[in-house]
Amino acid sequence: MQPYQSRRQQLADAMRAHGGGIAIAFTAPEVARNRDSDFPYRWDSYFYYLTGFPEPEAALVVIADGERSESILFCREKHEEREIWDGYRFGPQLAGERFGFDRALSIEAIDEELPKLLADRPALWYALGSDDRLDARIHRWLAAVRAQARAGVAAPAQAFDLHAVLDEMRLIKDEHELSLMRRAGQISAAAHVRAMRATCPGRYEYEIEAELLHEFRRSGSQFPAYGSIVAGGRNACVLHYRGNDARLEDGQLLLIDAACELDGYASDITRTFPVNGRFSAAQRTLYDIVLASQQAAIEATRPGARFTDPHDAAVRVLAQGMIDCKLVSGTLDAVIESGAYRRFYMHRTGHWLGMDVHDCGDYREPGEAATEAGKPWRILRPGMVTTIEPGIYVRAADDVPAAFHDIGIRIEDDAVVTAQGCEILTGGVPKRADDIEALMRE
Repeated sequence: MQPYQSRRQQLADAMRAHGGGIAIAFTAPEVARNRDSDFPYRWDSYFYYLTGFPEPEAALVVIADGERSESILFCREKHEEREIWDGYRFGPQLAGERFGFDRALSIEAIDEELPKLLADRPALWYALGSDDRLDARIHRWLAAVRAQARAGVAAPAQAFDLHAVLDEMRLIKDEHELSLMRRAGQISAAAHVRAMRATCPGRYEYEIEAELLHEFRRSGSQFPAYGSIVAGGRNACVLHYRGNDARLEDGQLLLIDAACELDGYASDITRTFPVNGRFSAAQRTLYDIVLASQQAAIEATRPGARFTDPHDAAVRVLAQGMIDCKLVSGTLDAVIESGAYRRFYMHRTGHWLGMDVHDCGDYREPGEAATEAGKPWRILRPGMVTTIEPGIYVRAADDVPAAFHDIGIRIEDDAVVTAQGCEILTGGVPKRADDIEALMRE
C-alpha cells in the first residue's frame, strides 16, 4: 500500500496549502481494437501513481478539509459471471483494505455520490481540459450541487489543474520508483545484449525486434515502453522509424531504440552496432564522436546544473566532430551559433523519464522570472530521471563525404540525478566500440 498512501497525503497537503478542497482522478478507459477485442489495458499514469490500483472503471477522490484528509476509491463490484470471462476483480471492500483507502464504493454509485462530496468544498482539483467526457461529468456534478443553492449548499468556487500538482510530485522519484526503474533498465539492457548476439547479415529487422520482445516478457516486463525502433542502414537516419521490416546487410550499422516498461515504469535505451560485428573506419569515427558527446553530457548531469547543460555539452563535442569530419565548416562557436550542426543532429539530448517514456514535468524552472532569452531551464535535483541520447544522422548528399553516407548513430542511457552527479540505470549493455565487437564475437 505504500508509497501510494504517502503520495495521496502529499497531494492532500498541497491542496490544503491552497485552502483545501476535493480532487478527482479517473483511470484510463478500456479501448476497443476491433469488434469485441480490446487493446491491452494500461491504467492512467496519474491515477496509478496515487493508487497502485490496476483495474479499469475506477476513480479516486481525495478530500483535504482542515487538518483532515480522506481518500475514497470508486471501483467495479465483484461479479461472478464477468470474472469467469474477464478475470478477477477486487471489489470495493477488498480494494479498500488492500490499497489503503479510507473508503471504497461501487463505481455505479459515483454519479450519486460525487455531488454530495463536492458540496461546500472550497475548490476542485481535476485534469482540466484533458478529456471532454470528464469535463462533461464534472459539469453535471457541479450543476447538481448548484441546484441546491437555495438550500444553502455551495459548489466549489475555484478549480485547479490536478495534473500540474502531480507533475511536480512525479518529477522527483522516490526509492520505490527508482528500484523499479533500475530493474527495468536491467531487463532492457539484457534485451539489447541478446539482440547484439542475434544480429548478423541476412536477418530481418523484425527478427531482431522479436529477440528484444522475448527478453522483455521473459523477464517479467508487462509491455514495451514504446514502439521499438530497429533500423538498419539508412533507416537509422529516420528518427522515429517504425517499419522494422528491412533485410540487414553486411557492412550496415543497426540502430535499436527499444526498452521495456515494468510495473508502470519505463526504461529507454538506444544502441548502435555493426550488423557484421565489425565497425568500418568511417563508422567507428562517427561512433566515437557520439560516444564522447554522451560522456560529456553524463558529466554535465549533476545537481544544480540546468536541464540544457548536458545538451550543450554534447553539442560542443558533436559539432567539433562534424568539423573534423568535414561535414560542416567554420569555427566551433560559429557552427553552434548558426545551428549548422542541426543538419546532422536535430533533436535534444534528453527528456524526463518515469511512468511515461516522455514523462511529465515542466522543463522550465517554476518561480524564476523570464529573461530576454526566455524562462530559465529547470535546475536538476536529486531524484530527477532523464535520458542522455546524443546522435548523428548523415543522409547521403553530394556535399557529404561518401564514406559517411547513410550512417545513423544514437547512444542512449537513463540517468537519475544524485547528490554527487548521476547514476546510469542502463549500464548493463556495452557501448564502447571494442566492447561491442568483443560481445558480437562470442
